Amino acid sequence: MTAAAQGGFPAGGPLTRGRFSELEPLGVIDIGSNSVRLVIYEGAVRAATPLFNEKVLCGLGRSVATTGRLGVDAVNRALEALTRFKAVTRILQVKNLRAIATAAVREASDGPDFIARGEAICGCPIQILSGEEEAALAAQGILMGFEHANGFAGDLGGGSLELIDIAGEKLAHATTLPLGGLRLIDVTGDKIEKAVELADQALSGIPWLQAGRGRPFYAVGGTWRALAKLHMEQADYPLRVMQGYAIPTRDALAFCETVRRRKVTSLPGIGEISRPRREVLPWGALVLERLLQQLAPSEVIFSVFGIREGLLFSLLPEHEKRKDPLLSFCEDYARLRSRSVEHAHELAAWTDTIFSDPGPRETPAERRLRHAACLISDIGWRAHPDYRGEQSLNVVAHAALTGIDHPGRIFLALSIYFRHVGSDDKDGQDLSARLKKHIDRRLLKRARILGAAIRTAHMMSIGMPGVIDETPVTYEKGRLMLTVGSAHAGLVGERLRRRFETLAELLEREPVIRVQGQ
Repeated sequence: MTAAAQGGFPAGGPLTRGRFSELEPLGVIDIGSNSVRLVIYEGAVRAATPLFNEKVLCGLGRSVATTGRLGVDAVNRALEALTRFKAVTRILQVKNLRAIATAAVREASDGPDFIARGEAICGCPIQILSGEEEAALAAQGILMGFEHANGFAGDLGGGSLELIDIAGEKLAHATTLPLGGLRLIDVTGDKIEKAVELADQALSGIPWLQAGRGRPFYAVGGTWRALAKLHMEQADYPLRVMQGYAIPTRDALAFCETVRRRKVTSLPGIGEISRPRREVLPWGALVLERLLQQLAPSEVIFSVFGIREGLLFSLLPEHEKRKDPLLSFCEDYARLRSRSVEHAHELAAWTDTIFSDPGPRETPAERRLRHAACLISDIGWRAHPDYRGEQSLNVVAHAALTGIDHPGRIFLALSIYFRHVGSDDKDGQDLSARLKKHIDRRLLKRARILGAAIRTAHMMSIGMPGVIDETPVTYEKGRLMLTVGSAHAGLVGERLRRRFETLAELLEREPVIRVQGQ
């Protein structure tokens, strides 16, 4: 009988292959008013990847407002979900399991009994969060997923709405409001027009909402993510990535009104939304609409990072919190998928010269994106050569990147695409052609230049470290110079010349390859 069949795993754990064996999985059970979810992260690191993610829509908060109780059926569904989740944590050898509960359990008279039964199943304490604690964890979730976040965060659940002001690492002005979708359905008797007054009344009592004017609003919660998915469908948006998807406030207001007023089943893309989630969609749209009218933010940015990721962030050591979320993810990904992470770092330094004076100018944010692209430039090397471009583009465009907006995500995807297919690709109806329509001309040109630079460097180095750091590229009197030491002279050939010529042409320079000793 194998070790797995006996209930154990070989040394290193069940998931050592394809992940970092030194990390210890960390599980978070989130018992919300609408859903109960388990997320298992690979470890307490800045760019943690979920190893497992499952939710069950139990509706614990469906009748709490009017009956004061969770309800027998909802409790039974939740306990069944917790039983399965505990079994999952055993199989994945999760030693560090945290559990939290929010508004419904906090307010229900039978909440303590449910908690006692849940703790017996989970084998760990279940922390009942206050509204302020929910808001603080939601804000930390935003800090986990975004770089230099500065705005208001709102986390909409089935029972409540948590709001908090975020300015860098400073969190202030937190509150919780009774505006969850299930609660509003309950207290209004499923009459959505009655909820307008309730929402306006609750929001008008918060004077510090005025501080949100002209700043981003980060929308957290499954109902609002479902709205983002529908908006993508309506806009024929080429990506289906919720994290960082942004909508101008005016467009968000109009869309929310449409969802609130139309029959849910008539909305384009509604088939992709689960049936239990559809019920609360109009109510979530109403709350977001009324909130945006009061808040007047610059835009709405949707986040898949919420209180679970906020809890994870709170557990990180300070040195992990200070890491760049995007570069941390890209370095980890390079370590897992590329031939050499050392070469990736050399490539970032090698391209520094190309994007320094008198070459193309770049902002610090653009430099960061360039370094991220260099780190993940070789993740498609195992794919068939004919398909590396499109496959790499799809992987990068839809990867679990954090600390990046959608234009930046598209820039990374196209840069790696051009690295494989060259700059003279033919536009068609594929994803690359659709993505180009959602990036400005300046960034598109930079993606072509960076792709050509990476393409040249990989032809020179064969993806291995210790070569391009000895073959620098420089600008000299209108020429682009590639200097090759005598030890690497044999690597100069027709294909390298062609790729270098393409790079020089994009930079409007004369290409010159200088082999030392010749």
